[in-house]
Amino acid sequence: MHIARITILTPPNDPLDDLSSAFRDAAPESNVQVLREDPDILRELRDQADDSLFVIHGSRTSSGIVTAMRGLSSTALIVIAADQGSVETAASAITMGANDFLVRGPQLNARVATLLGKMGYLLQVLREARSLDAENERLQEELHFRGQIIGQSPQIQSIVQRIRLIAPVPRPVLIEGERGTGKEMVARAIHFAHGDHARPMVTVNCAAFSTDLLESELFGHEKGAFTGADETRDGKFGQASGGTLFLDEIGHMSLPFQRKILRVVEYGTYNRVGGRNELHTTARIIAATNVDLRKQISEGEFLSDLYDRLAFEVIEVPPLREREGDIEVLAQHFLDQFAKEIPLFAGKKLARSAIEVLRKYRFPGNVRELKNIIERAAYRDTTDEITPDDIGMLAATPPEIPGGSFKERLDNFCRLMLSEAMSQTQNNQAAAARELGLSYHQFRYYYGKYLTEQTD
Repeated sequence: MHIARITILTPPNDPLDDLSSAFRDAAPESNVQVLREDPDILRELRDQADDSLFVIHGSRTSSGIVTAMRGLSSTALIVIAADQGSVETAASAITMGANDFLVRGPQLNARVATLLGKMGYLLQVLREARSLDAENERLQEELHFRGQIIGQSPQIQSIVQRIRLIAPVPRPVLIEGERGTGKEMVARAIHFAHGDHARPMVTVNCAAFSTDLLESELFGHEKGAFTGADETRDGKFGQASGGTLFLDEIGHMSLPFQRKILRVVEYGTYNRVGGRNELHTTARIIAATNVDLRKQISEGEFLSDLYDRLAFEVIEVPPLREREGDIEVLAQHFLDQFAKEIPLFAGKKLARSAIEVLRKYRFPGNVRELKNIIERAAYRDTTDEITPDDIGMLAATPPEIPGGSFKERLDNFCRLMLSEAMSQTQNNQAAAARELGLSYHQFRYYYGKYLTEQTD
C-alpha cells in the first residue's frame, strides 16, 4: 500500500541526508519531508500523524519522541534509524514502541525499498483493524439501541418495566397503538432484552401482502406449488425459528388465514404452500396492530381464539400527544442519530423556541412524524441551532373539517387523511397505505373514491 506522507526527524547534529535521498528515490510518489526534532514540531504534526511514516534517528532522546508520536496516533508508522545493526539495536527499537528499524550505510536504498514494502502492508493491516474497530463500535451501539426505548414519561417507563418482565417468558405478546407510535421498537426491545443477540428477529408487515402472498411469505412454498415457484423456499416462520417473528398490522389478515396462524400459535406447526410434510417452528410471536381487535371480533372480522392466544401480554403504546414529556428527549435523540449518520449535521442543537413549537403540536403521525420533522429541519438549518423557522408550519390544533351534512364531513375527513398520507410518503401509494394501516387494495379503493373523484 502506498504511504502518502513520510517525515524524517533529524537530530541537531545530523541532517540524515542519506536517508532523505534514499526515501525520495524509493518512494517518488510520496511526500517526503525532513524536519528538525523539536517539541513544537510534534504539536505541528498532530494533524498529520494518521497513516504517516516517521523515521527517527536512534538516540538517547528517541524513546521520548516515539512515546509522544504514539500519543498522537495509533496508526502512525515509526521506524528507528540506526548507525549500525545488531540484535540489541532491533530490541531497543521495538522496546521504544517503533514498528521497525533501519540500518544506515551501504545498500541503504535497497533496505529502504524493502522497509517501505513492509510498512505499506502494515499500514493496510492497521487501516483494516481501525475499520473493524469502528464497525464493531457501531454494531455494539446498534445492539444497545435496538433494545432501548427512548422516553422518560411515566407511560414509557411502565412499558419498559413490562418489557423486562415479559422478555424471558417465551409467550406471544400483542402490541397495540396508533400508527407511528413505535410498536416495532417495543417488539425489538422485547427480543433483545432476552440477552442473546444472535437469535434471529424477522419482521413481516401483514398489510403489505394479499392472503396468497402472505401465506407463501410466512410458511414458504414447495417447488412447483404455483407459477413461478421454481424452487423450494423457507418461510418467515422457519427463518425466525429459535428467535422472534414480529407480525405487524395483524388485524389485516383474512379470517381463513387467521385460522392457519392460530394453529401455529397453538402448536408451532405449519405446512409450506404445496407441501404435505408438517414443519415445526420455535419462533416467539409478537404481533402488533393499530386497529381495535376487540371491535373486529364483535364485527366477526377477527377470531376471538387467535386474540386470546396472542394476548398473553398486551402492551399499549400511547400516542405521542399523550406523553408530552418525551417530545424533547425523542427530538434530541433523532437529531443525534441523524448527525451520526451524516457528520455534516454534527453539532446542531434545538433552540428552546423550537422545542416549544414541537410541544404544542399534536403529531397525528406520532414518533415517526417527529423523526421526519427533525431530520428535515436539520438539513434546512444553515446554522448550528434549529429554530421554529427550520421546523416550518405545524398546526397546533387538528385541521378544521368543513361543515355540511354528516356524509359530507365524513367524506372531507377521509380526503384529508388520504391527502396527508400521500404528502408524508411523497405520493407513494403503498407507503401511504401502510401509514394509514390499510392494505394496498383497501387504499386503492378509498383513493379512487375520495381523491380521484375530486380531480375529475
